[in-house]
Amino acid sequence: MEQTDISSLIPIIITLFISLTMKNVVVGLFAGVLSGVAMLNGFFTHGDPLETFGVMVKSYLSPQLTDSYNAGVLVLLVFIGGFVALMEKSGGGQAFAHRVTAWVTSKFKAQTSAWLGGIVIFFSDLGTPLIVGPVFRPLFDKLKVSRQKLAFIIDSTSSPVAILIPFIGWGVYIMGLIQKEFTALNVETSDWDAFIGAIPYQFYAILAIAIVPLVAFKKLDFGPMAIAEKQAEQGIVNISAEASSEVFTHKNAKASFVWAPLLVMAIILVTMLAPLGFPFEKISGSAFRAALSTAYFFAAATLIGLMAFNKVRNFSDGIAVYMKGMGNMMQVAIILILAWALSSVGKELGAAAYIAEQAQSGFPYWLVPAVAFLLAAIISFATGSSWGTFAIMMPLVIPTAIAIDAPLFVCIGAVLSGGLFGDHCSPISETTILSSTGAGCDQFEHFKTQLPYALLNGAIAFVSFIIAGLIDSPIVFIVALIMQFISVFTLAKWTENKEKKEITCSKVTASS
Repeated sequence: MEQTDISSLIPIIITLFISLTMKNVVVGLFAGVLSGVAMLNGFFTHGDPLETFGVMVKSYLSPQLTDSYNAGVLVLLVFIGGFVALMEKSGGGQAFAHRVTAWVTSKFKAQTSAWLGGIVIFFSDLGTPLIVGPVFRPLFDKLKVSRQKLAFIIDSTSSPVAILIPFIGWGVYIMGLIQKEFTALNVETSDWDAFIGAIPYQFYAILAIAIVPLVAFKKLDFGPMAIAEKQAEQGIVNISAEASSEVFTHKNAKASFVWAPLLVMAIILVTMLAPLGFPFEKISGSAFRAALSTAYFFAAATLIGLMAFNKVRNFSDGIAVYMKGMGNMMQVAIILILAWALSSVGKELGAAAYIAEQAQSGFPYWLVPAVAFLLAAIISFATGSSWGTFAIMMPLVIPTAIAIDAPLFVCIGAVLSGGLFGDHCSPISETTILSSTGAGCDQFEHFKTQLPYALLNGAIAFVSFIIAGLIDSPIVFIVALIMQFISVFTLAKWTENKEKKEITCSKVTASS
């Protein structure tokens, strides 16, 4: 029987508190699930701790693995993990990026080519910095562009690109969280349709990607980044002792190591899904995940074969890398299972019903996206984990949005954007650390030089979510881009005028 009082929020509060204080989402989610099961089974009055733990495993964790949808998601994530590991350890990314640098002769071209490289190598947000960074680092040094700028560029094209693509690990993970809520609420919309529908409302991701060429074209640098660029002009390079030395390169690696497996993946997807009507008709989730798993497997087999043929890695080494990559998805799987379990516990305690009741008692529906964006940003900033933030926020925001008729896709986009924004601003984020490592600059230098750009985009995204909450139209992302364009050019003009005044003042002082 569902409770509808504030006590139903205790597991969520425990999850948030432990996640924020320990900077560990897995521990927070585990504690939240365990506390919820204890409440449901009366542990705090007469329960046995061993029995409570057993109930949690038997009734809340194990069922997540036996559910056909959940199992399909976990299997797909394992195949994705193996493929991504092969891509990162094939040397193909470096070979592909070297091709891009052949025509780079100016600062603008250097920045836009690094930006394009980050977009093309979309399959791994964590792999992008370690592939693109070391390739462009010498080029940026030669053209006197700061390494802080390189770190900013690759950080703006790693997670922000990955979060927009439904058929890689990010999309599969997010759709898994969405579908769990849709099933519980009997929502007929598919997880795929919801993810695609939310893309135009992922304002922060879109703005983060769009600002790079705009800044490069206008030569706009403000705040600590302006100082870093001036130092680079003078030949002062910020070099980190922790610059990545683990990036795999090989003289026989080919650019085809990137495009050939992706081509195989696309052919297999079309072959398996086109007869079912894709992309013009709705495809069942199980058929889509089966096709994706098959495509990732044969793409991996293609890459293993290419590496062996070109004598980069033999078959046994390739298979070993593939298996290790599969194992690397274990933490992601654990987060998903715990998030699914916490959602189930929350439903039984009545958390969603309680939140919905409170929202219906006077909270304006149009404000839900903006509030969700801010809450997700705070959690992500404090934990350094956008994925953990999604797991915490989706079970709260989706039921609330449906209960008070707030725009659902906008609310989903707000959770994703807020998680990404907080992650971008966080000095303890994994992508922040890897971006500075790949660019070869100090981690704190990357954090402080990127922060003003992230805050600018975050402010625009927040305003955009207020507007989208009112009018619920995909056209709002165009409004967001226009606001960004105006902001950047205004800052560029202000910076230019400030520099002119400083030069004038220095000349007057010198003449007197």
